[in-house]
Amino acid sequence: MRSNKIKNGIERLPNRALLYGTGLSSSHMDRPFIGIASSFTDLIPGHTNMRILERYIERGVENKGGTPFIFGVPGICDGIAMGHSGMKYSLPSRELIADIVESIASANSLDGLILLTNCDKITPGMIMGALRVNIPTIVVTAGPMLGGHFGKKRLALVRDTFEAVGRAKTGTISKEELRAVECEACPSCGSCQGLYTANTMACLTETMGLSLPYCGTTPAVLSRKTRIAYESGQRIVNLIENDIKPKDIITKKSLENAIMVDMALGGSSNTVLHLMALAHEAKIALSLKDFDRISKLVPNIAKLEPAGEYYMEDFDNAGGIPAVLKRFLKQIYNTPTVSGKKTHEIAKSAVIYDDDIIRPLNNAYRKEGGIAVLYGNLAPEGAIVKQAAVEQDMLEFKGTAKVYNSEEEAMENILNGKIKKGNVVVVRYEGPSGGPGMREMLSPTAALVGMGLHKGVALITDGRFSGGTRGPCIGHVSPEAALGGLIAYIKDGDQIQIDIPGRKLNLLIGDSEITKRKKEIKLLPAKVKSGYLYRYSKMVTSASTGAVFKE
Repeated sequence: MRSNKIKNGIERLPNRALLYGTGLSSSHMDRPFIGIASSFTDLIPGHTNMRILERYIERGVENKGGTPFIFGVPGICDGIAMGHSGMKYSLPSRELIADIVESIASANSLDGLILLTNCDKITPGMIMGALRVNIPTIVVTAGPMLGGHFGKKRLALVRDTFEAVGRAKTGTISKEELRAVECEACPSCGSCQGLYTANTMACLTETMGLSLPYCGTTPAVLSRKTRIAYESGQRIVNLIENDIKPKDIITKKSLENAIMVDMALGGSSNTVLHLMALAHEAKIALSLKDFDRISKLVPNIAKLEPAGEYYMEDFDNAGGIPAVLKRFLKQIYNTPTVSGKKTHEIAKSAVIYDDDIIRPLNNAYRKEGGIAVLYGNLAPEGAIVKQAAVEQDMLEFKGTAKVYNSEEEAMENILNGKIKKGNVVVVRYEGPSGGPGMREMLSPTAALVGMGLHKGVALITDGRFSGGTRGPCIGHVSPEAALGGLIAYIKDGDQIQIDIPGRKLNLLIGDSEITKRKKEIKLLPAKVKSGYLYRYSKMVTSASTGAVFKE
């Protein structure tokens, strides 16, 4: 066992003394040491149920003859960090989390890991760390929350709170409803109800084979979730006995399965960053072209919130990820999973309970997948749009630029009525390096929707979007403004062409004018000059390569 480094031999007597100081018995010393990386915190509703899940994971580990050790991993709730400078820390926290998992697993010579996670950057960060140490690993995602209610109306976080801000500005929401959505939109623990980043990553983690079947969609409050936690604790011991490691599970084929399911579901655009980061850690070649290639081949067969009206609990009741795999049985690769079953076996045994929530391929919502990659003079390295959440008549759009050098500037002008139909809101200097931290733009995009402008206004940014964003919102524009991308040289009044079916994003000015502007316009200085964000801004790569750290 790997843990023998810290517990075997006379020279490790002091090490064993310290381990006994934690309360271990002598019988624990002969078992595999299993780290339970828990991101429990009172600050995130998606994580407040983790104390219960920790207990059930521990029970499962002990039952199968392992020795469990819980250690802490930090977490940030993107919803709470949204709309202010706190969001600058969200994506950078992914790299911190990866470092923590790597550090603890390596320093303590752990034999295996169970990653107890749920929200946004925490899930990919933990998996990145596990790939670095490459010891047997299972992921337990803590599950989505239930929908809220205002009378007979169901409530979800994004559509009913962030968009309520815009509705309040236009006077189209009552004080009673405003108060109700504030108090009732998040009625339980769990990750937010729609197919936002947290739930998309949970689904893709299950698809790749790092979680047990149905883990990604089982609601946080169900007893089934504690059973999955218990069974994961048991299963990790089997993985250690058979030396099945993350790099045996995360392969080019399993990543392509994840992209296929992502496109089928119309998941969060943030998954592009995270899957590329996982590929980077696993030393697998993956590029934006892979996402767009698969998107053109895979129909969008689900329409979950924010693109549609169905919630994660509906998706779970319809059959969850195994049911989606069943729809694509002929297309998916037959890859191994931590359950001991291969993908095809899981798919064949699945039951599809609702043909509208998980549609047949010949009755898809759209012929293409949920995400498209755009190129052009504004994005020679690529830009990302969640096309599944764009109205059909906004897939092609030409508009007049309104340019802002920060999210705050854009939000102020949106709420003050400065944005009109026919505008393209440009939010720049919010990329990985220039932000720094590549903030999500859910507040301005949700405000546009709440004010009824999403059918006549587009938004482009070198930042990124929440999985809850809907409308013609194009992010990850690369190169970013801080690195001299053309987005830095757009002026108010410029015409911008967006052609999602044609995969184009262009600033409609001539080459001579571009050359002139690059000579006349100076790039803005760094926004942050100290602390972690400063170091991050110097280390991070482009969004087009997953915003990972430079080698």
